[in-house]
Amino acid sequence: MVATIYAAVGQAGASGYIAAMSLFGVAPAVMKTTALVLNLVVATIGTTFFLRAGRVSWRNVYPFAVLGFPFSVIGGAVQLPEGFYYPLVGVVLVLSGIQMTRSAFGQKALDKVPTSPPWIAALAVGAVIGFVSGTTGTGGGVFLAPVILALNWGTARQTAATTAIYNLMNSAAALLGASRQWGHLPQSLPWWILAVALGGVAGAYVGSRYLPEKWLRLILAVLLTVSGLKLLF
Repeated sequence: MVATIYAAVGQAGASGYIAAMSLFGVAPAVMKTTALVLNLVVATIGTTFFLRAGRVSWRNVYPFAVLGFPFSVIGGAVQLPEGFYYPLVGVVLVLSGIQMTRSAFGQKALDKVPTSPPWIAALAVGAVIGFVSGTTGTGGGVFLAPVILALNWGTARQTAATTAIYNLMNSAAALLGASRQWGHLPQSLPWWILAVALGGVAGAYVGSRYLPEKWLRLILAVLLTVSGLKLLF
């Protein structure tokens, strides 16, 4: 279910997997690497669908990836205190969700012609989000999407395609950085991979071809808000 909903908007679902694992009592040491593996699977599926649908603009992708990949590796090797970090990220996600809801109901935001992201600004955004995503065990797309849409660097569908690729690269980088924790991966992981793969295919197919711009923004807004509230509480 998580993979289906997230994949429809170019996300891979790491924050949702972490929330689900916490509800079922999975040990914290298992969550980060497991979420990254599942994220990598769904991000690969999403990237494939958005590429086949012709939704990807490499000019909009690679500026975020240049520094995003190495900083994700660094973040994957870092463990920050949860009591300091997660409340801050939760607030950012909730505020981003509110802004996304406003943009979905504002016709002007939907009608604007997007511009390509400036090189220097995209490098900085990619680096910061790369490090943040590495430390939290997410692919980073959930942070990158609201930035792109708020700054009008792409339509909702273009943003979904960009974040799918960003999630793929950064999940791989963060997994590389967290290699010392691979021993914590659960034995049931192959079944979880199968589940998210099926959900990812369904979500990516619908999101890459059929969901209207407004619904893409609304779904993303809900995901941002719920993820933020789970981090806060």
